[in-house]
Amino acid sequence: MKSFDEIKNWVLENLISYNTIEYLVWMLFTIIIIYVLRRIVRKRISDASVKYRAQKGVEILGLAIVIVLTISYFTGNVKNLNLIIGLLSAGIAITLQELILSIAGFLYIFILKVYKPGDRIEINGIKGDVIDIDTIYTTMMEIGQWVHSDNYTGRIVKLSNAFVFKGPIYNYSQDFPFIWDEINFPIRYGSDIELTKKIISDAASETLTDYVSSSKSKWAEIVNKYYIENAVLDSTIAVSLTDNWTQFNLRYIVDYKKRRITKDTLYEKVGRAIQATNGAVKLASATFEIVDLPDLKINNTKQTNG
Repeated sequence: MKSFDEIKNWVLENLISYNTIEYLVWMLFTIIIIYVLRRIVRKRISDASVKYRAQKGVEILGLAIVIVLTISYFTGNVKNLNLIIGLLSAGIAITLQELILSIAGFLYIFILKVYKPGDRIEINGIKGDVIDIDTIYTTMMEIGQWVHSDNYTGRIVKLSNAFVFKGPIYNYSQDFPFIWDEINFPIRYGSDIELTKKIISDAASETLTDYVSSSKSKWAEIVNKYYIENAVLDSTIAVSLTDNWTQFNLRYIVDYKKRRITKDTLYEKVGRAIQATNGAVKLASATFEIVDLPDLKINNTKQTNG
């Protein structure tokens, strides 16, 4: 009868070989990695849809690695640990590509100063003021959408940092915190053209002087920093003729956060000044003029019963 030591040695030699230990270690390591990845996904991703897909991807990745390890062990091909490490790294990269892109986007935003908290930007069709930037998301207070002009909607938007690599980013405030805007004034034919120009010019000068003077120094910095031609910063008025009226187009520069209130002020001042002209200048609206009518023949004869 075999002694206990002989049985022990046989078990150690045949059941607990080096390859078996290696296989168990890799299995344990894979389980730990998958568990850690699931916790990271659950904590760092707030979007329910993205979180669900990422967690399912992690589970599929773990199952695939377990299958590869098991097949390799039973066929006796677990010889190169670098192969397993490579498969694990590739699987993680594919499964968590959105998360990796978001972290890369975070670094890109801060290193190149694409935008910062307080900037007004438009990205992926969403416009708003940047509230916060973390390693995964850019948080914005949304403007526009169903609300006219540049008013807040009240919605806070979380946008993945990965979008900085997927399309253009419009920054309203970086380097030059002013934008150009336009207003069209329809004036009836027969109104005093020169008086109309003076009314619009006076309103623009009274309302926009501070913006123009502040923007000139900023624009000089832009011209020196970038390869760009100089631009006209003073308000300009262009006159054009349409089918229904004479159109006066006022182009002006304004602080990017005061676009709506400035337009309201200009409309109010020009409207009051036009009313004070006692008919010398009149605002126009869409009208239709009947040029000619065909001749009409009316038969008014009565038939009598005999």
